Amino acid sequence: MLANYFPLDAKSISRLSTKGLSLEILKAQIDDSLDFSLELWRSQGLDIVKSKGYYYFSTKFIPMDEAEFCIVDIETNGSKIDKHQIIEIAGIKIKNGKITDRFESLVNCNVINKHISGITGIYVEDTEDAPYLKDVLYDFKLFLGDAIFIAHDVKFDYNFISQSLERIGLEPLLNRSLCSLALAERSVISYRYALSYLDSYFGLNSDATHHRAMSDVITTYALFKMSLENIKENINNVEDLIKFSKNASRLKRPKFDPLLEDKEDNEEE
Repeated sequence: MLANYFPLDAKSISRLSTKGLSLEILKAQIDDSLDFSLELWRSQGLDIVKSKGYYYFSTKFIPMDEAEFCIVDIETNGSKIDKHQIIEIAGIKIKNGKITDRFESLVNCNVINKHISGITGIYVEDTEDAPYLKDVLYDFKLFLGDAIFIAHDVKFDYNFISQSLERIGLEPLLNRSLCSLALAERSVISYRYALSYLDSYFGLNSDATHHRAMSDVITTYALFKMSLENIKENINNVEDLIKFSKNASRLKRPKFDPLLEDKEDNEEE
């Protein structure tokens, strides 16, 4: 996702998270001065630091217990950014496993079709007194800061928010991101990895109202903590965790759905 909004090529992005990038290669790929670019990227949620003559994502040096994560979820009135908009957004900030801050807002919207309302329980009337998208995104951007962006199937939420920011005249997100679904596939054995299924199987959120933003954020938070507890590899910093979520082998799934088997057993009884 970072490659969609960042001026550096994929190889350079990879080196920023691993061996470091030289000044020459970095400057060759940017149009503005280095100082200006670094400051701009920092305002977009991405901090790049210099160490021993090379440049790195700052997350390369942030231990897990000092890292600030932000779990995010959005509800929209459709899946196409050119036609649809965010109707609800929520996030919680986490540090050392504890929630440190919360953000939640409906978004003023004139059109929500019956199908979306049926899924989310959000109707146009519910958003009449809600702030407009521009105001919500300004506030959310300040809330997010440079935290690591986490969502379940993160690509959708990250890209939709980034492109929404561009639509209102702001720069897109550059925050480092992590997919809780991909992390779960490598740390938690499950028949399926949809958030609602994982919640049903593991009992992650006893008060869950699926497809409401804060409820899904809280469920993802419980999943994220469980995933971290299950990782056996040595994770020293944020970049180690991101790498694990992308490159570690996926766990073998059960051949049969245990929830379905439990249901059948109960029916027989």
